Amino acid sequence: MADYPLAELGDLTPLQYANTPNMDKLALISRLGMAKTIPDGYAPGSDVANLSVIGYDPKMYYTGRSPLEAASMGIDLAKGDIAFRCNLVTLSEEPDYENKTMLDYCAGEISSSKAKILIDLINQTYDGGEITFYPGISYRHLMLWRNGKINMETTPPHDIADKIIGSHLPTGDGADILLNMMKQSYDALSNHPINVEKHELGEHPANSIWLWGQGTKPNMPSFQSLYGLKGAMISAVDLTKGLALSMGLEVIEVPGATGNIHTNFSGKAQAALRALDNSMEFVYIHVEAPDEAGHQGSIEDKVKAIEAIDKQVLGEIVAGMNSIDQYKLILLPDHPTPIKLQTHTAEPVPFMIFDSTAPAQGKPSFDEISAKNTGLYIDKGDTLMNYFIK
Repeated sequence: MADYPLAELGDLTPLQYANTPNMDKLALISRLGMAKTIPDGYAPGSDVANLSVIGYDPKMYYTGRSPLEAASMGIDLAKGDIAFRCNLVTLSEEPDYENKTMLDYCAGEISSSKAKILIDLINQTYDGGEITFYPGISYRHLMLWRNGKINMETTPPHDIADKIIGSHLPTGDGADILLNMMKQSYDALSNHPINVEKHELGEHPANSIWLWGQGTKPNMPSFQSLYGLKGAMISAVDLTKGLALSMGLEVIEVPGATGNIHTNFSGKAQAALRALDNSMEFVYIHVEAPDEAGHQGSIEDKVKAIEAIDKQVLGEIVAGMNSIDQYKLILLPDHPTPIKLQTHTAEPVPFMIFDSTAPAQGKPSFDEISAKNTGLYIDKGDTLMNYFIK
């Protein structure tokens, strides 16, 4: 959600520009500040950022992105197993693979049903060996390499939009195996009927896999043992669901939750209220839509996503908590995804904490500038959760 000022919005950030009456009303009686969710030396990914926000030091617990997605998909990693994120992407049609351009990191947000057919096709090539592909949601899938290699450099495809891929391909021990699979996938997928149809419809074809984000199984203490609260996670994204399962949080599925602008915003809020009304003491709601809009460079969708969060998530949560005397609420992005860059950055993010028992002297709006101007700064993002709870 966090971003830079944009000339198209009168030099305001999307968060400043968006119509957010619920955020702004709460900001008047909340504590605002900035938090650094990406430690120095770490890539600004959703994995590291959400780990920090939930209150776990990445320097102690981060072992890679894909093992978290594996946990969400019910894939148990054994010792020596290496998980890789496998995107279905759209590459340009130059003859040499290295000279192709990354046209679309999500293959036109391909449907999960069509993606499964393509991933199953790729998997047939390696059936019975040390490498297995698992279909996930839309363009997000998983490769498991038993007794695999991990000491290599890989690049998130959303970091190289519209760039020639040659200098961003895997390097290091075992990288030749990954590159060979990526090249073979292009040959196998380019003329598949699903992609022929997508091409005829003017859509981006899913004509290659892209392997990245490798890691091993994490070992984390439970959230309840660290913070004394029974908790749950509401998200459409395998990464954050995997984080939840790795730290003992219950994953609550919401029908219609997609991970993009067409998600069930209200459904997430209502699911959280039901959970709090029953046995849960803590609920973490993750909304991916502003991030996807940032990656796609869509100002319109980012503003629309922020306004939907304000009305259909925050607004409904606050209205639903009116009957409860004591509760706390924290609102923040996990990391910035600026429209201008179309990828993540490691800069601090604004946060807002509301305590129903102790209203604070806040600011007239919740945005990057208001939060920064308070002077409150949390340098170690994983300490923010303890600050919020205690």
